[in-house]
Amino acid sequence: MEGDMISRMPDEILFHIISLLPFESAIQTIFLSNRWRLLWNLALVQHGTKEEVASAISGFLTNFNEHNPTKNTRRLRFHFGKDGILSAIIAPNNRLHLDFSAQRQDLHRQFGLELELNCGNPGHQPTTPSFFVKTLNLISVNHISNEAVSSTVSSFQFLENLKITDCNGLTSLSINSNTKLQHLTVFDCPQLTYIHLKSPKLKTFRYRGLLPSVWPEFHYNLADAMFDSRQGPGYGSYKRCDFDPVLLTIKNAKILTLCKWTFEALICPCLSSLRAEFQFYNLKELWWIDNSNDGYNSDSLISFLKLCPSLERLFVTIDAESYCTTSTATCSKKAGKHTKLRNLKVVKLEGFTNQEEEITLAERLQEIVTVDPLILATSDGIRWRSLVKDAEMATQSSDTRCSYKFVQEVKHRKEFPIKHTQMGL
Repeated sequence: MEGDMISRMPDEILFHIISLLPFESAIQTIFLSNRWRLLWNLALVQHGTKEEVASAISGFLTNFNEHNPTKNTRRLRFHFGKDGILSAIIAPNNRLHLDFSAQRQDLHRQFGLELELNCGNPGHQPTTPSFFVKTLNLISVNHISNEAVSSTVSSFQFLENLKITDCNGLTSLSINSNTKLQHLTVFDCPQLTYIHLKSPKLKTFRYRGLLPSVWPEFHYNLADAMFDSRQGPGYGSYKRCDFDPVLLTIKNAKILTLCKWTFEALICPCLSSLRAEFQFYNLKELWWIDNSNDGYNSDSLISFLKLCPSLERLFVTIDAESYCTTSTATCSKKAGKHTKLRNLKVVKLEGFTNQEEEITLAERLQEIVTVDPLILATSDGIRWRSLVKDAEMATQSSDTRCSYKFVQEVKHRKEFPIKHTQMGL
């Protein structure tokens, strides 16, 4: 055995190998050996005030040489004020991570974050290399760092992808981008109650956490929308008109994540004020997050599916902790036309407490489908069971609907994705 030949290579070659990897894979190289770990731990350490955070980031980016990574570092650790710490990482594919999670997390003050993105003259080239940042990940921004973050982000004139996560104390978020921003993700900001979006080019919006009041100033059309609000509403009271602008914004989405309570409390009441022919005409892939308190009730799901004539893939997750409304009767009667699903190819069920509930849902789907989709179910996310028609029970039953039973699924079906596009984010 000659040992680890790769780790013996010169630094410049190892840096080049890292630069060719996606960030998620590149950062895993720290587990290969101490040599790889040292490469990542070579961070530029600086000290200053919170007023100097923006200039420190700008200088860090200005001095970075993408073509000669051995002459600089991809990491900056900036200590500011009494307890502030910024960890900045330049990742491959024009990505920048700004992480404030290392600073003290016990002093949470409420604050608002206003980001003016790409709002300069489109023909004006920035004077610093910060223009290369196309993807930005903001982690644990707080009341100490929010002004520095706003100032820094305003210089990223070509930012296309923005992700904001784990910002304790953040109560309001305002984003103004008139040119480039196409993808926005906001995850796990527990105090967030209001989002204002002025981003007409936005194609993707993914949200996870308590549902805030969302005001999209333009009724642009999102292709990919995620509202994982299983924790419930994030503000004291909501009116049925609160969700109208959002509904018009997501009406042409192709991929959607939605919670049952959101449909019942916010979308269903909106349908009575909209035109009767309202449907999600372009929706191909739906992840429906439900609950099964006092037994599973599929009325709301069936009503929603009647609004989705082009649906191809349906994913249903039962979460016992998911927020639920008090009643579904009014909503179920009011929403949904007698639409038939002619393109449904696959249905995947996760989290059901028993197979009887899974079979009952499969039988109810017969009311609105004209095809025989592949129906799979799992209780652990690993072992999948396939639903098949039970010919013997069908001949003995007077019910016009087919009866089903589950069999163990042993063949991996590569033609269908195991998870919804937005699962596992």
